[in-house]
Amino acid sequence: MKKVSYLLLCLGLFLIPVFPVLALGNDDIMLINETGSEATTLIPNAKSGLLMEASTGKILFEKNIDEQISVASMTKMMSQILILEENERGNLPWDEKVTVSSNASGMGGSQIWLETGEVMSIRDLMKGLSMASANDATVALAERVAGTEAAFVERMNEKAKELGLTNTHFMNSTGLDEENHYSSARDMAIIVKELLKHEQIFDFSSVYEDYLRVDTPNKFWLVNTNKLIRTYPGADGLKTGHTDNALYCMAVTAKKDNLRLVALVFGEENSKVRNSETAALLDYGFNLYKMQLLKQKGEVLSDIEMDLSDKGKVSIVAMDDIGVVTKKSEKMENVTTELEMFSLDLPLKPGDVVGKVILKQNNEILGEYPVTVQEEINRIGFFSLFGRVLKGMFSF
Repeated sequence: MKKVSYLLLCLGLFLIPVFPVLALGNDDIMLINETGSEATTLIPNAKSGLLMEASTGKILFEKNIDEQISVASMTKMMSQILILEENERGNLPWDEKVTVSSNASGMGGSQIWLETGEVMSIRDLMKGLSMASANDATVALAERVAGTEAAFVERMNEKAKELGLTNTHFMNSTGLDEENHYSSARDMAIIVKELLKHEQIFDFSSVYEDYLRVDTPNKFWLVNTNKLIRTYPGADGLKTGHTDNALYCMAVTAKKDNLRLVALVFGEENSKVRNSETAALLDYGFNLYKMQLLKQKGEVLSDIEMDLSDKGKVSIVAMDDIGVVTKKSEKMENVTTELEMFSLDLPLKPGDVVGKVILKQNNEILGEYPVTVQEEINRIGFFSLFGRVLKGMFSF
């Protein structure tokens, strides 16, 4: 029987123009160095901020990105990650109904005016969290996921450690001002990158207006707090925030052609300045950079033999677009892509991470991208395996 090796499969050599990047200590975030007046004038009013290409995690612009700051309702992006993970595991269906606790209904700040004992679907609560930044909806979801908000916050901090965040600690699920509740622009960018892996987030973050309690006397009009999804071309998310300590902050993502950017600003004096400086970051990125797409999401990267699978040959596909961010004006250098497979246990299904594509330039890693199987793969039955062996023996 042929012995299957899952070591390293080379996908080939691409001659691609690449602007050099410098790793910043977190595997998911890299920085393209910028010099000149842009670094000080692009977001002059923000306490901190950055511009990031979403798929690679490359930071194209930065200001005070490691300073610990209050982040207000930007906190809710971590809550969204945990909620979406539970939904994707099948543990939190969108049509499930939740009975609101007195703790959730008693939350102050932004809210959808939940009442104690009110019953609302997970989907509508998620709308309230994502569009209206509702604290009551956030706590109701946190209690449903983990039993109590405190237990949910423990999960948030565990996820922060898992993501390698070094300047983040949560005390609540909503972002209300509280001692020892903080993050940084860099850590928030890592949270955004993780959140964008869950494509369902756009079902909520890209919607400008909607309604809750439809067909009741208490119909409630939801308007997205992120006005840029209506005014900035290609914008489809993501989150706003405001408290006394954090002032005004924002994370916006927009996509043009193959390039998806994320702009974050913190500590702005009002929402108008926040919106304008966030838009300025996006303009800067789309004007100067482009994405060189090497492999598209779902594209077959390689076919490998798996003797114990019911398919025999397995197609490995990209889970995300694979490419490099380049300055529009820069000339190109050699880039290589390699496919590294993990040790695999059957059965497998699309979405299971079975390996990664490593993108390199002159032996420097530019990025790593997860790969999965194209279709469901099960372990072959005994008689099917026996028949396959016999066929191999008598094939000449």
